[in-house]
Amino acid sequence: MTLRTWARDLTLGARFAVTGGRSGLLRTLLTATGVGFGVALLLLASSFPNMLFQREVRESVRAVDGSEQVTSPRPDSFLHLSRTTVYRDDVISGLLLRPEGDAPPVPPGAPAFPGTGEMLVSPALGELLDSPEGDLLRERLPYEIVGTIGPAGLIGPAELRYVAHVDFLTPENLDGRGTRYGWSVPGEPMNAFLILLVVVACVVLLLPVLVFVATAVRFGGEQRDRRLAALRLIGADTAMTRRIAAGESLASALLGLLVGLGVFAVARQFAGTFTIWDVNAFPGDVVPMTALAVLVLTVVPVASVVVSLVALRGVAIEPLGVVRVSTPRGRRLWWRLLLLVAGGAFLVPLVGDVRIAETSIDAVGVVTGTTLALIGLTTLLPWIVEACVKRLHAGPVAWQLAVRRLQLSSGTAARAVSGIVVAATGAIALQMLFQAMETEFTRVSGEDTTRAQIAIGADARNSEEARGIIDRLRRTEGVTGAIGIVESSVWRPGPLKDGEEFSPRASIRVGDCASLREFAKLPSCADGDVFVFLAHGAQGNPDDSFVTRTARPGATVALRDPHPHPSEPQRPKGAPLPEWRIPATAKVVDSRPDPTGMYEYGILATPSAIGGAELDEPDAQAMVRLDPAVPDAADHVRNTADAIDPTSWVRTLKDTERDAAFSSVRTGILVGSTLTMLLVAASLLVATLEQLRDRKRLLSSLVAFGTRRSTLAWSVLWQTAVPILLGLALSVAVLKMGGQSVQDWSGFLPVVGIGLALIAAVTLLSMPVLWRLMRADGLRTE
Repeated sequence: MTLRTWARDLTLGARFAVTGGRSGLLRTLLTATGVGFGVALLLLASSFPNMLFQREVRESVRAVDGSEQVTSPRPDSFLHLSRTTVYRDDVISGLLLRPEGDAPPVPPGAPAFPGTGEMLVSPALGELLDSPEGDLLRERLPYEIVGTIGPAGLIGPAELRYVAHVDFLTPENLDGRGTRYGWSVPGEPMNAFLILLVVVACVVLLLPVLVFVATAVRFGGEQRDRRLAALRLIGADTAMTRRIAAGESLASALLGLLVGLGVFAVARQFAGTFTIWDVNAFPGDVVPMTALAVLVLTVVPVASVVVSLVALRGVAIEPLGVVRVSTPRGRRLWWRLLLLVAGGAFLVPLVGDVRIAETSIDAVGVVTGTTLALIGLTTLLPWIVEACVKRLHAGPVAWQLAVRRLQLSSGTAARAVSGIVVAATGAIALQMLFQAMETEFTRVSGEDTTRAQIAIGADARNSEEARGIIDRLRRTEGVTGAIGIVESSVWRPGPLKDGEEFSPRASIRVGDCASLREFAKLPSCADGDVFVFLAHGAQGNPDDSFVTRTARPGATVALRDPHPHPSEPQRPKGAPLPEWRIPATAKVVDSRPDPTGMYEYGILATPSAIGGAELDEPDAQAMVRLDPAVPDAADHVRNTADAIDPTSWVRTLKDTERDAAFSSVRTGILVGSTLTMLLVAASLLVATLEQLRDRKRLLSSLVAFGTRRSTLAWSVLWQTAVPILLGLALSVAVLKMGGQSVQDWSGFLPVVGIGLALIAAVTLLSMPVLWRLMRADGLRTE
């Protein structure tokens, strides 16, 4: 057989696909739609690595270049301070700038350098500030908006970001001095656990798409077989009819490629409109990886031809319009189980062999094992459905119609829902992996959110100002209580000893008794008391001698550094060194974790004990408790802190902390899972509508004989629900037998819930078509 013969027959099949009348054209469009959905999602999936890479590139391009050390002002230098704040769970990033000359570089994405007190905002932030929802945020960002940050200065179109020109930056409160933007830091290699998650996720998310593409090219099989029988009548042999059928599928698949490219081109234009799991992108960043795109555009047409040829193996097409399905044999179970066993053979040796410190895994083994296991599950589903529906009989009329349809074509029904089963199985498997690995990437922070929810720190010029800051935070709306201390340092007076390069020092915290009790175990406390509290080396802190060589009951300490570094301000010559004596009655107590989880050490003093002594460069620190009944209590606190000092730090306390790379991978997988489930819903609807169209005459006949429309609607529901429920049960059973220890199976209920929701959604959306197909004109024939 020559290539010319194949080309002729494939071309003839392609002509039939687009000129086969209304029904043939509708079948072609349905197939192209199904294939197009799959191709579009595959192209989006192949674009995701580039989207994440471009986000990193954009972040590095707009960052201040820190590779050059600038020690003194220059015409092109500027002081900078990065600011990140949270507003109603939305993260807002900012960059504060103060030029030191007349030629500072313009920040990326900015039309010009803003003037003093002015700021540039991203379009999303500008929209938020202009809305009523942005009232509280406008108090925190009191700068005049004079322009918009362009794409060059944003990592995504929905990012909330601002760049402001301020006059309060000094060499003491900045991040650094820069002269240009744009630098990159080599990323740390991803560890083996995260690589395992990414590899498994790629297989899990893309396999349902391939399953649906393979199912879509089977649409309209009954009408196609009748047309092929007519070709046999005019002299075509069996091989030729199969090649023509492959040509029809190839034409539909090629049209599906065009549909998929069109859907992808349109979808990428709206990439910035939608934010899925905090990720969005500029349309220009949604570009498929070349190798993956070529693979998708090549595999889909080839797969359509192969699937068509395989589908016709069990069909005997004879002349005179007779299409006879060969005598059905029971589905063989052994090779389906063999695929599952083969997948397990690849995966089981890897269990317990992956270490978090490693940066590579056997990716080929993981991909092969996962693919074989999921394909085995996909092929096992038709056997399960066939074996179960044989034993289903009694029930209402709708139930019997659905069961009989499944008994006659259980393979078709199983194929129609195999995509959702694979997607559900993969989602549950990923949930298991995440739950099993979460302990490796999530740690208890040690912070106690029952004692405080937000920690704040601000510089003060003197102790009185520091106490005023704490009082102001206490009076903030939504604050029910505050742990407030004034923190500074004390030094050992006198000359340096042999081997010492600097004077020994210890910290001192001044506050009321209620606040001091949060740092140490105090036997009793009254105003005027002083305590020396020791951490005993907890959390890697220095041993107690590090504190007691400076701070001891009865010892005199200096309130200024007696031997400052030459780069620091020096005490005027002849000026006395301010000192303070620790009372001999001071008690030595043990440290306790503060609300941030830290064991501190040094001196604790009540306000009257310190008297009029002036502390050196005091800091005001507060940890506040919020009233859950007050809306936006946390934002009121952040506004107060920013009004007190725009360079103050505000930190939300959390009971647990999660590794950033783990969170990033999880976010990416959640985005892919969401898109996959949307495709599954669309593909299942298309498959259901195609099946209803093939049953047009039967549905009209049933209505003509008096069958209620509600009965037929319920039959469609049961026909969709039975295979899906069996598939979900199979998914959970197979993963349960995998031996992975999972403590909380309730985490998988949403996955099963999505499957059940899809059953209801597909049934409801197919009702309009079902009502139309049940009209009497469906009995007409030509």
